[in-house]
Amino acid sequence: MRIKKTLQNIFSNGIAWVITIISLIPLVLILFNALKTSKAASDMNLKLPTFPIPVENFSTVIERGKLATSFINSCVYSIGSVILCAILAAAASYVLCRNKTKLNRIIYMFIILGITMPINYVALMKVMSALHLMNSMLGIVLLYTAMQLPFSVFLLHGFVARIPVELDEAAVIDGCSPIRIFIYIIFPLLKPALATVVVLTFLNTWNEFVSPLYFLSSSSKWPMTLSVYNFFGMYFKDWNLVCSDIMLTSLPVIVVYLLGQKYIVSGMTAGAVKG
Repeated sequence: MRIKKTLQNIFSNGIAWVITIISLIPLVLILFNALKTSKAASDMNLKLPTFPIPVENFSTVIERGKLATSFINSCVYSIGSVILCAILAAAASYVLCRNKTKLNRIIYMFIILGITMPINYVALMKVMSALHLMNSMLGIVLLYTAMQLPFSVFLLHGFVARIPVELDEAAVIDGCSPIRIFIYIIFPLLKPALATVVVLTFLNTWNEFVSPLYFLSSSSKWPMTLSVYNFFGMYFKDWNLVCSDIMLTSLPVIVVYLLGQKYIVSGMTAGAVKG
């Protein structure tokens, strides 16, 4: 029995290692070619970079690709949508969970339908134009927030449902208003789920490509994903520069994911049990 269990563990771990290695191949390929010269990177292989490593690839990309401006734009879009999404999703989840009326149940189901429903960009463009939000940073932040709200509400709603109602009742007896209950009692208890919402919202908004392509016509407002797209169009023959651009764009996502990966699993398992 023990031998059988050991063999199963070895087999499952082996499969996990194989999947991990296959998943890392594109990232390693991009990293190696970002550290090569233009001629060496043209083959797009997994050969190790030779010394001296041309570190000027990254400075060239930052200068020619205007990555400093794009980085600031991406930070504004991602951080702005993260803050709005976390606050609005937490408040909506608290209200919809504590006031269990038929209307609130319908509103909740309507919101989480956004998880599966596709985005109609034709209608969305008309709405954005009517609200004068086309080609504006505020419009992109609001759009990203709206896109991430359904899943965030779904996740936080299940987490709020696990918080005992007795805490609310005790706070009411002490004279707390509903707003103070939410700010001082409920919101701090949502930290595990909020961490998951923050990480996932940041990753999704940073990697978003289609929405800014449609709604941002000014290159000075482009995020880093569009800058990579534009840079590839100009330097598609210089794969060392293209790979360097991709690495610089992916680096913030990798760092945020590595720092917040433990919150993603814990928050989703804690919040998606009851809804």
